[in-house]
Amino acid sequence: MTIKNLHYLSGLTITLFVGLHLFNHFISVFGAQDHIELMNTLRIFYRNIFVETILLLAVALQIISGLKLFNTNKKLAISAFDKLQIWTGLYLAIFFIIHLSAVFSGRIFLKLDTNFYFGAAGLNSFPFNLFFIPYYGLAILSFFGHVASIHNKKMEKTILGLSPKRQSIGILIFGFILTIVIFYGLTNHFNGVTIPKEYEVLIGK
Repeated sequence: MTIKNLHYLSGLTITLFVGLHLFNHFISVFGAQDHIELMNTLRIFYRNIFVETILLLAVALQIISGLKLFNTNKKLAISAFDKLQIWTGLYLAIFFIIHLSAVFSGRIFLKLDTNFYFGAAGLNSFPFNLFFIPYYGLAILSFFGHVASIHNKKMEKTILGLSPKRQSIGILIFGFILTIVIFYGLTNHFNGVTIPKEYEVLIGK
């Protein structure tokens, strides 16, 4: 099996989890408690030694193979979608390294439940949100940009009168809208987001 095939298979595994994870974040528009309740339900399926090990191995494989493919293909990318695939893949590799390090540090060293408030703490605190808003925003947009690029490359059929290119543009638009909705849910809205005391360590309090 080639590096490209391994990258594709590990990507499918990660995409399944990321899809559930982003849906979980979407639920934050209904409030922190609804977000946490759904996360606790989903954790029954993915936060166990078997599934979590598979996910971590898939991410490690995705990063290693992705960086090798980046070095191989960065000079061969010609079309806009080819370039989008290359650079979004690089950002996602960097994001996975930083994000997983932060999550496991929170779980192991800070003894925090890495739930809604773990992400919301930085997003709702100045000046930390100057980093976390583009950090998380680019991650979501890069995910959909990567998916859209692959879809454009592999899809051959027209659906509802839309060419593969237009379908891919639709994926990008959907990702952009979802990013805005998720940020709305994770930041101050309605009566605002109140960060519990134990999570204030994340913002230096």
